[in-house]
Amino acid sequence: MTDYKNKTVTVIGLGKTGLSCVDFLVRKQAQVRVIDTRANPTGAEQLGADIPLHKGGLNQQWLLDSDLIVISPGLAVKTPEIQTALSAGVEVVGDIELFCREAKKPIVAITGSNGKSTVTTLVAEMAKADGLRVGMGGNIGIPALSLLDDDYDLYVLELSSFQLETTYSLKAAAATVLNVTEDHMNRYVDLEDYRQAKLKIYVNAETAVINGEDLLSKENGKQSAKQQVSFAEHNADYWLKTENGKQYLMAGDEVILPCDDVKISGRHNYMNALASIALARAVGVKNQGICTALRTFTGLDHRFQLAHFAHGVRWINDSKATNVGSTVAALTGLHLKGKLHLLLGGDGKGADFSELEKLINKPEILCYCFGQDGAELAKLSVQSQLFDTMEQAIQALRPLLKSGDMVLLSPACASLDQFSSFEQRGEQFTRLAQSVE
Repeated sequence: MTDYKNKTVTVIGLGKTGLSCVDFLVRKQAQVRVIDTRANPTGAEQLGADIPLHKGGLNQQWLLDSDLIVISPGLAVKTPEIQTALSAGVEVVGDIELFCREAKKPIVAITGSNGKSTVTTLVAEMAKADGLRVGMGGNIGIPALSLLDDDYDLYVLELSSFQLETTYSLKAAAATVLNVTEDHMNRYVDLEDYRQAKLKIYVNAETAVINGEDLLSKENGKQSAKQQVSFAEHNADYWLKTENGKQYLMAGDEVILPCDDVKISGRHNYMNALASIALARAVGVKNQGICTALRTFTGLDHRFQLAHFAHGVRWINDSKATNVGSTVAALTGLHLKGKLHLLLGGDGKGADFSELEKLINKPEILCYCFGQDGAELAKLSVQSQLFDTMEQAIQALRPLLKSGDMVLLSPACASLDQFSSFEQRGEQFTRLAQSVE
């Protein structure tokens, strides 16, 4: 455990995570002050009156006078003021680093461009079903430091590349990079820069769970765990067996569960299930708990979720598809009787959309593009229309719907150009879907 008593610690960024850092450091008797670049930061009213707050920008002198800076994942370490502090010898960490210095129980650590929230939740459900007390958080749900307030047997953390950039003491019992596809290219130099941030999760891990279908997710010389297992459709430790028209989740020669018994569906979700099984077994979760969770877990809100079904038309909310790779996963292996009406658009975060072209430029797929990068997406298919908003797009597609069709919101973009969050975007889609009657 690190001694923070009487140390001058500057926390950058409020919100739930920033406040959890402040609470933790106050209890450790540090001299805490807070910077938030927003003029009216969320959570400012919850700060104690004795904690100084600088709003509307970074305070370089505060940073230089600090013994430690705890930086929000939303602010890049490459920011000039942070680089100046680093050059002056000030230590810069994130909340996950503070957590890892304190945690005494095993940690399952999960990152990836897509699927990490599903896998994090599923692993936690598997462990709970096996009778373990599980603390789940990080980039999903509860800030990691808040998990220290309870007595858990196991921590299951979703970690973003931003969080991993400032984490140095993680020693995961099991860790995975589920996949690496272009995302946050407005923050990283290139795909390799982004990948290296993700691969930090493997450093000092006991077991690395590797995606056998994604070379970019594999360890390299700098990041290596003590042992490695793989998941993939074929030729992996955890794999998908197809026999007599049925599919099975496998661990070597052992059948874990028939896919017909698994609540979540689609090839990408079977890959998520295999990764979850590998992670859970790596920390000793027994098959009974694993199978119970797979039989009951219905998936996450806004992740390929059935929003409405009427007149033979399925409306699918995949608003959490905030990057190209996530939309590719949703489209791969999709079987339809009728046409696919695909809603695309939002803030592409500097991504290259070209990977979508071969998947969507098909006679049975009609694209309805909207938002900040709608025009770029509309260029990918000859069967695209461009709208200002998602609501306008849905109004246009409604008269065309026939039994057997699917309306899929899988935008390949962040939502913040027109919505407060991907959740709000998904909720609007669901409302519009249900108002068809």
